Amino acid sequence: MTALLPEAIRAAREGGVFFLHGDDEYRKSVAARFLVDRFADAATRDFNLDHLHGSEVTVERLASVIATPPMMAEWRVVHVREAEALAGSPKAREVVLQAAKSPPAGLVLILQGTVPARSKARFYKDLRRVAKSVEFRPIPADGVPAWLVSWAREEAGVVVELEAAQQLAGAVGTDLGVLTQEVRKLAEMVGDGPVDTDAVRKGGIRIPRQDRWAWFDIVGGRRIREAVEGLPVLLQQGETAVGLVIALTVHLLRLGVAMEGGARAVQEVLPPWQRFAARKLVAQARLWNRAELESAVRGLRRLDQLLKASAIDDEVLVEEWLHGLVVRPRDSAGAA
Repeated sequence: MTALLPEAIRAAREGGVFFLHGDDEYRKSVAARFLVDRFADAATRDFNLDHLHGSEVTVERLASVIATPPMMAEWRVVHVREAEALAGSPKAREVVLQAAKSPPAGLVLILQGTVPARSKARFYKDLRRVAKSVEFRPIPADGVPAWLVSWAREEAGVVVELEAAQQLAGAVGTDLGVLTQEVRKLAEMVGDGPVDTDAVRKGGIRIPRQDRWAWFDIVGGRRIREAVEGLPVLLQQGETAVGLVIALTVHLLRLGVAMEGGARAVQEVLPPWQRFAARKLVAQARLWNRAELESAVRGLRRLDQLLKASAIDDEVLVEEWLHGLVVRPRDSAGAA
């Protein structure tokens, strides 16, 4: 459970108030569970561990639990889910902020919640300042398969091939909780073997006819005819042209980093769970030169503007950009 958690969580050794917020519910829950396991003594949990819901607990109950010292243990752990519900009560806000500013001895208060979109409430700003605040932003959709591969290896001891992870994400969606459950099911099915594309098929999971992540690799590998053939399938499956352009831009920029600095440079710009893909990006980068990549990225910028303003069909516009990759511009040195 630890390898993919933020350092602020993994390194926690002292008590106080932890504010776990953000839209990634799965990783928030994992972090809260990790903190509970780290601080709550297993032998005395009946006395020293309280699970509360911000939408249900009274201010009096909250204040009483926070003020109660640990019994026969070093720490008393209070885990509050739906902590955003406390923001509506001035007294609850006062209790929480006071605990964060001056934590009672032996207290570990875990506030797990979601700050409302565009909220300007001072409570959240103050809580971020005085508590140990960690935000869990959703893993970008295009990084989910790589995250799943890393999670399976680090946390479940399971080998999941990247292509299988891509198929799972394409079929199931990007909810990390659902994806990890599917991996556990498939791992149990295959036993000691890896979770590969055959396992995904045998598991009865409906695989998209065109995998979006595989399609980015097809473009990166300059297999233009194959990319053109897969484009209408992606759009029929519900992908948007603008979404594809955004993801392609990221992909090609990473190829540029690989071209300039090699695998090490790519690893530095990739999230930790995606660094294993550096070798693949370096291999694709060898198929381009600097002028080609610059032209392709400029073309994507123009394509994005056209998609948002032009009456021309989206598929036609993207296909035009793909065909433009066949014309291979050369840099001033004429490098291949």
